[in-house]
Amino acid sequence: MHETHPHRDGATRRSVLAAGLTTGVLAALGPTATAAASSGTTRSSAGAPTASWFARPAQAVRPRFRWWWPDGLVDPVEIAREIDRMAGAGFGGAEIAAVHHSITDTSVLDTARHGWGSPAWREGVTAALRQAARRGLTIDLTLGPSWPVAVPGVTADDDAAVKELAYGKALSTGGAPYDGPVPASVHPAASGVTVQKLFAVQAARVNTAYSSGKATGLDADSVTDLTDRVSDGNLSWTPPDAATWVILSYWQRGSDQQPEAGPHSSPAAYVVDHFSAAGTAAVTRYWDSTILDSTLRTLLRTAGNTFFEDSVELETKGLQWTPGLPAAFREHTGRDLLPYLPAVVLDNGNQIFAFEARLTQEIRHDFWETVSGLFNEHHLGALKSWAHGHGMKLRSQPYGLQTDAIASAALLDVPEGESLGFKNLDDYRCLAGGRDMAGHRVLSCEAGAYAGGAYNTTWDKFLRTMGGAYAAGVNQTVIHGFSYATAPGVGWPGFAAFSPYGGAPGYGESWGPRQPTWRHVPDITGYLGRVHKVLQSGTVRADIAVFRQTGYTATGIGASWLTSTGIPLGWTHQFLSGPLLDLPAAKVSDKRLAPDGPAYKALFLEGDFFYGSNPTLAVADARRLLEFARAGLPTVLLGAFDQALTPGLPDAEEQAELRSLTAQLLALPNVRRITDKTLVGAAFADLGVTSDAVYSVSSTLLNAHRVTDDADFYYLCNGKHAETVKPAVALIDHDITLRATTRLRGSDSVPYLLDPWSGRVTRLAQYTQDGDAFTFRVTLQPGESLVVALGGPGLFEDRCGNRPHVVATDADSALFADGSLAVRAFTAGTCTTTLSNGRKVTTKIPEVPASFTLDQWTLSVDDWQPGATATTTTIVTHSLALDALLPWSQIPELADVGGIGRYRTTFTLPNSWTSGTGALLRLGSVSDTCRVTVNGTLLDPVNRLNPVVDLGGHVRHGLNTVEIEVATPLFNRLRISNPAVFGTSARQSYGLVGPVRLTPYIEQTVA
Repeated sequence: MHETHPHRDGATRRSVLAAGLTTGVLAALGPTATAAASSGTTRSSAGAPTASWFARPAQAVRPRFRWWWPDGLVDPVEIAREIDRMAGAGFGGAEIAAVHHSITDTSVLDTARHGWGSPAWREGVTAALRQAARRGLTIDLTLGPSWPVAVPGVTADDDAAVKELAYGKALSTGGAPYDGPVPASVHPAASGVTVQKLFAVQAARVNTAYSSGKATGLDADSVTDLTDRVSDGNLSWTPPDAATWVILSYWQRGSDQQPEAGPHSSPAAYVVDHFSAAGTAAVTRYWDSTILDSTLRTLLRTAGNTFFEDSVELETKGLQWTPGLPAAFREHTGRDLLPYLPAVVLDNGNQIFAFEARLTQEIRHDFWETVSGLFNEHHLGALKSWAHGHGMKLRSQPYGLQTDAIASAALLDVPEGESLGFKNLDDYRCLAGGRDMAGHRVLSCEAGAYAGGAYNTTWDKFLRTMGGAYAAGVNQTVIHGFSYATAPGVGWPGFAAFSPYGGAPGYGESWGPRQPTWRHVPDITGYLGRVHKVLQSGTVRADIAVFRQTGYTATGIGASWLTSTGIPLGWTHQFLSGPLLDLPAAKVSDKRLAPDGPAYKALFLEGDFFYGSNPTLAVADARRLLEFARAGLPTVLLGAFDQALTPGLPDAEEQAELRSLTAQLLALPNVRRITDKTLVGAAFADLGVTSDAVYSVSSTLLNAHRVTDDADFYYLCNGKHAETVKPAVALIDHDITLRATTRLRGSDSVPYLLDPWSGRVTRLAQYTQDGDAFTFRVTLQPGESLVVALGGPGLFEDRCGNRPHVVATDADSALFADGSLAVRAFTAGTCTTTLSNGRKVTTKIPEVPASFTLDQWTLSVDDWQPGATATTTTIVTHSLALDALLPWSQIPELADVGGIGRYRTTFTLPNSWTSGTGALLRLGSVSDTCRVTVNGTLLDPVNRLNPVVDLGGHVRHGLNTVEIEVATPLFNRLRISNPAVFGTSARQSYGLVGPVRLTPYIEQTVA
């Protein structure tokens, strides 16, 4: 089975695989994208960023919604109203998706008149686009109803429909002849499939020495093609010996898969073949001929954004297949696929046969690499080119198959991950590597889908989930989701796409005006928009490129040392796969890979986790790595790469060529090979490679670094690598060192703090500087984030000029206040402050008023209850006087209430309260969203992950009034109003729980 097979027409495996990204795909990107791939950078707008640059992010960078419709059963007037609600709350757009898992009797939707793609659906889409254009929003359209991609007009037997290769088997022992019908498939064809074609019949000798798990071992050299022995559906064959032989039949047929929770249309839609030109053509032909009239075509160019494809969840009990696979395999490898089929055929996702272990890995690698090429070329590449023809982009979740998602991310305009399906942050880093090597700007995330999360998801939970994702490369949030107002038979508070789900609370939340927290959502969208603005600006920087032989994602598999040890010390990394090495950005200059893009400082390679952690490397990839290392790129290899193996079936002399290339690579002075993963960091240090961010201790702090013409931006978040990581993230309080890398470098830079909640930018007052390295202290609660910018004086309209800063003080903190340097203290005493010019300043702090707890409150609650219809809400008001703060679930009158509570109290400050005296209001525990008003003035949005409000000059001596408005989810009310779905779950703790404390401080100028 290792005989030599010359590649057809002299084509190499590498050139064929890369064709989807180089010839066809980069051409589809257009000249602008090709140039971006070459330069890898997005320049900042003309002039230095102003204060409003950060404070008021444009709608284009604000969060978006997944907007669930009950197919086409929508009212254009209601559609326009919902666009207005999104715009008014600060969202940037929405993705129209036909999803209604909560409706079990889909006949009520009348798909003949209101199905996906129907005139009614098109009227709704037209209304959405028109109103979006008026309000400055943009609209995304899913390529079909629900998921995976499907369109009406395709049937299960069509050439364009998704395919499977099913298998049948029979045994022959003791040399007994087989004479009878060809073995039927183990799993019968689905009910909608009427045609299946016998693809091949084989026999193979069983060899239990090669058995692995549930897979039966076979002798590869014994595989015999029996197809020509089949006559009229019968097979006659006698084994050559008395061993046990398995007779295999392969049946090519449709899988009969329809999009989730259908039918959605009339006629019903069937999932298309994702690996053939015919499958994609069926999609584009339906859109062009049936959906896109002249009005919609015009509106797409005005208010359209992307066509979207959800995760590729092709369901089959057999092997994912397309009729062109055998020819593609030969073109890719120079070999026939048939002799290798036993090693790749599947039964409910499980391998059922295996050859010798290494040979089996080689075959499976080549097979799925071929599938990956077909998916990227015929599906993603073709859809992208078509989308561009309509002035749209293609956004997709390119995973769910055993395909190179990293390469797919490089191909897409907008790759997307998801907070539900991704197992940890390295799954995002895979997609980020593809995005950034191709010079694209956005990595999107389907955000906030939680099992059982309907009407009980808090924004706090959402923000904690997403904080780490932004550090891993995400910079666009598509929130899951916003449900259309109503549908037949639904109850209060309206149609929810995923709830009820199996009779219980479903996936994700239905945000919108039905939720009490909607009143405060502009604070959330402002925060997210500012984070997106920073993370979509300029060019990403990452310390290490991790080369991955197999470009899967959504696996949770990370990088040795870097994931476990490097990230907690400040390192950043991204993943690359082979096709990315052929992109224009893949060059080395000044010891940096992709110098105009991520500017990786080193490349790290280890064994392929997906194939037994073997030290594999394709010859073409080895050549490129050798070129990079010879150009000066520091390179670290973990494992026995002196004995490297080809990942797929090797051609003649290919193994020897690979060993020669790796020997040359390992001989270079800037290359290190190690055998212990704990030595990765030491190898980087030995090569002089350091991270842009350095933490003084191992920490849960995460960082993302971007560079514009004017500044280095660092996003910092106290997050977690995965939702399931234990123990929970705790408060961090330690020093961090950040490096300035812009043209200004460190000598002319100063640090700024950018608060994504308030939008305010202030100069950092206390830090030390060593050249281009700035060291300061970071204190963050779990999930909390901040942004630091290193740039010249005057950015963001800063007026502090070249004033000295604090390098050390025994005051509680130092800050710039109205352009002057000041210290802040919570207790009386004498503070000594050392300035950057060497001057020492002594400050006497007078008596500071004592802190105190606010425990006497009046509370007025708007209790949201079901109204006369599913979409109307009745509000009942409760008024209480509280001697202590408790969750509503422990207050009898409020135990089953969801809504909006307004807490009000007064306090008196002494006459000694002067203009230099202020106070922090620490809210303690509060659920969910809140706003604070002091003496009639609404303060800046409250940091939901650290609810401490600086009252500054808003309090005065004498009587002061504080009002805290709290909005909650509706879950507690739904437990009572809809107990069949929500009644089995415990009440949630809502409201202001506190303790609420006022902590005075005194602030005095020092310079």
